[in-house]
Parts: sequence; structure tokens; C-alpha cells
Amino acid sequence: MKLFRSMRWLLLALFIALVPVSSQAGIFISVGFGPPALPVYVQPPCPAPGLMWTPGHWSYDPVDGYFWVPGAWVPAPYVGALWTPGYWGWSGGQYIFHDGYWGPHVGYYGGVSYGGGYMGIGFAGGAWNGGSFAYNTAVVNVNRSSVTNVYVNKTIVEQTTIINNNHVAYAGGPGGIQHQPTPEEQQAEHETHVAPTTYQQQHIAAAKADKSNFAKNNGGKPKTLAVAKPLPEEKHTAPAGFKPAPAKPVSELAKAQASPTAVAAAKTATTKTATAAKSAPAAKTAPAAKTEATKAESKAAPATKGEAKTAPATKAEPKATPAPKATPAPKATPAPKAAPTPKAASAPRAAQAPKAAPAPKSAPKAEPKPAKEEKRK
Repeated sequence: MKLFRSMRWLLLALFIALVPVSSQAGIFISVGFGPPALPVYVQPPCPAPGLMWTPGHWSYDPVDGYFWVPGAWVPAPYVGALWTPGYWGWSGGQYIFHDGYWGPHVGYYGGVSYGGGYMGIGFAGGAWNGGSFAYNTAVVNVNRSSVTNVYVNKTIVEQTTIINNNHVAYAGGPGGIQHQPTPEEQQAEHETHVAPTTYQQQHIAAAKADKSNFAKNNGGKPKTLAVAKPLPEEKHTAPAGFKPAPAKPVSELAKAQASPTAVAAAKTATTKTATAAKSAPAAKTAPAAKTEATKAESKAAPATKGEAKTAPATKAEPKATPAPKATPAPKATPAPKAAPTPKAASAPRAAQAPKAAPAPKSAPKAEPKPAKEEKRK
């Protein structure tokens, strides 16, 4: 078995070495178990204009397993270029990594919410506005002293967010994000792409060389989650015929909204993700909790009425049996019920004997006898 695995990885490594880098922008490795959850961290501020955020992600080494690649700011290779993050997808019982790429539009990245504008569908962190990039500070952190081309648009952030409370780092499969590509994402996948720059590849190699980034050493919680210093610039030629969108008032960017298909997909994926994530090992008990919550929600109104109706009954019980208040727990002890016997034999009933005092009234009836004696005299 070990020999088979060794041969498998050897063949895979040979395949990667022989395939040109430009062709590696697709699938390059598969694993039998999924990556750890995505760490939560604060995005370092963008230090200069024209930089694009490339979120951190889990990569894999055949020998030491998953390791974390810190997020970084990267200069766009050409004006108008946008970054589509790589992602892990589940297929045929294997977790397969799809490499990220540069292109005119953001394509499909599995619906994984990386943050920093990559909320699951498309990119809400900003937009090219003519020859410069404008940042949406509703979701992107920038250095305001050096980056001034900004706007705020919370609506598009909400419209493109796929809820991922469990921070799942892969798409499909048991517990994964369930999101099918939208028409816009499918179209972006067929555009001309530029593979990760040389500096991005070196960044991954450096992360791999640092053993503290491996999940087996940090328990899925790397110390270095992102780097503040941007990577060096590497220029590439824009795709033939491509021109960035013309400049417009920033106020219009603040009002921009996602397409109806993207909005619908985000809502659907949110529901499916919540259901699928319940099947993850760490949330096995969640389905039961969900079932109870559903029942509670469906009976919420009747339950409230029922509680209101039973409340008087609870008050009535103490009136009938004042002592049981102190004996709800020991209901099986009828001793308190025997207590009434003392009440029956209590002094008050014995006190009724004085009511027999009217006997003195009958005493005067016996007085006529002396009167008869007087007549005899």
C-alpha cells in the first residue's frame, strides 16, 4: 500500500514538472481528506494604490500535509486585471485544488467566503474605474493617507455573501459549500487568464518552507495569517481586445449592485451550506438542534398561548395546596396530605364545644321546680 502511494505521488510530481506553468492554472493536486477550516484574521491595510488582495488559503504538501499560505497584497499584472482565488473542490471522493488566476473578471472559486471582498460570489472589494482601482472600504482595509480612491457600498457586499459560519475551506462534498457557478462566473472561466505571478509562486514556496505554517504543527491555527508588505510587481500584457471600464463618478460605484442571478445564488448557497455543514463531524449534533429549533419555530405561537393558559393553573395549584409549594420535588411523599388530619383535629373544631354552652339556657328550665315548692307552701 505504501509503495502504491509513493508511486502515485511520484507520478503526480512528474506530471506537474512536465506540464507548463501556464497550464497549471487548473487542477494540480488531489487529497483524500479536506483542508482545515479557514482561519479568521484582520486584513492588513492596502499600503498603496493599484494593489489587489489575494486571500490566504490552504495548500498541500505530499509529505507534511496542509500548510497555510498567508494573504498578501499583489500589484495587478495589467490595468483592469482582477484576481480569482484558488479553491479546494470535492470530486469523486477526492479534494482537488483549483489554482487561482488573473483575468478581466472574477470567476468561480467554489463559493468559499475568504473575506476581504471575496464573499463567495464575485468580488465586492472594489472595481476598476478607468485606469485606476477604487476600493470599497465597506469590506476592504486601506491606508487612508496613501489610498484615496475609495467609496462605500454595503449592499453589494451583502448581496454576494455566502454565509459560512463554520469557515469551511472547500466546495462540494460532505460539509462543503454547495454553490454552482453563476452564468457570470462561467463566462469568466472561459476568458484569457494569466497564471499566478512568479512572485506569488515564490510566496507559496516560502510558506511551505516555514514548518510553522503546517496544520500538523499549528493545529490549523497558523501564526502568520497575512503579510503586510506587498509582493513585487510583475507586468503582463492584457488580453487582446480587452479595455478596462471607462471612468465614472465614484458615487455610482457606491450604488452598484450584484446581478439578480448572483443575488439568488448567494441566498440558495447560504441555505445549502447551512444544511451541508451540519453533516461535518464537528457538528453531528447540529441536525437534532435544527429539528428542535424548527419545531419550536413552527409551534412558537401556540406554545406561547399554551404557556399563558397554563400559568393560571400553576397559580391555582398553590391555592388548593399551599404546602405542596414546598414539596414539588418530593411529590411522592404524601406526608403533606396527611397534614390535613391535624387540621381536622385542630383546636378550632374542639373549640366548637363551647357552643354547647347553651346548656346553661336549659338550666333555667329546671328552675320551675323550686317555684312549685313555693306553691306547696
